[in-house]
Amino acid sequence: MKFKKLKLYTNKLESEKRFYSEILGFKILDENSNFFSLEIGWSELSFEQSEIEHKYHYCFLIPANKLNQALEWMERRTKVIDIEDGRKIENFKSWNADSFYFYDASGNVAEFIVRYDLKNNDESEFDFSKVLGINEIGVATKDVQEINHQLKTELGTKFWKGDLKRFGTNGSQEGIFLLPNYKLKEIWFPTSIIIKPEPFEAIIENNGKVYCLEFRNEKLRTTANNV
Repeated sequence: MKFKKLKLYTNKLESEKRFYSEILGFKILDENSNFFSLEIGWSELSFEQSEIEHKYHYCFLIPANKLNQALEWMERRTKVIDIEDGRKIENFKSWNADSFYFYDASGNVAEFIVRYDLKNNDESEFDFSKVLGINEIGVATKDVQEINHQLKTELGTKFWKGDLKRFGTNGSQEGIFLLPNYKLKEIWFPTSIIIKPEPFEAIIENNGKVYCLEFRNEKLRTTANNV
């Protein structure tokens, strides 16, 4: 599964645009007074103006041998979140992955992750162009099992790791929906940001088919895109 497009909402649109285009260097694909979109590897990330604050957790995939280079690159541009006692990198043993976290201009929890099983090493120097695509989006729910079943049934994706009560994942290592039960798991690691069901829209590709998704008011709606 791959995220082709992901749209989030922010009440700090200009700050977000400056952060991604000027500080991190990503290319703006389209923009108007209420919206902008960015090219990020195989994905397109966009932000739309909102009157209220939203707090997301999302993640970018980078080549498996670039974590330390990416960390140094990011620290020259913005603060990387201190997990504990100066440690910046978190190891996910059961996922065979490592990652680090930072805040975007809206205060969302963003992440760079390497997934060693993908064996996608890149021998050139790291910069923004080495980001492969959007890898994760958080989908907060009161019923992990229900959302996972809907994704499996309507998109043909699979439950990946975790559990169907507190925190599960659905998708593949190239693209994953994080499914926390926000009644049981209260904050986005490694921060104090409260997990809440926030609206987003996405286009994903799975098994050669393209699907549109909208998550709003804790309801997920999906449609097949036959274009």
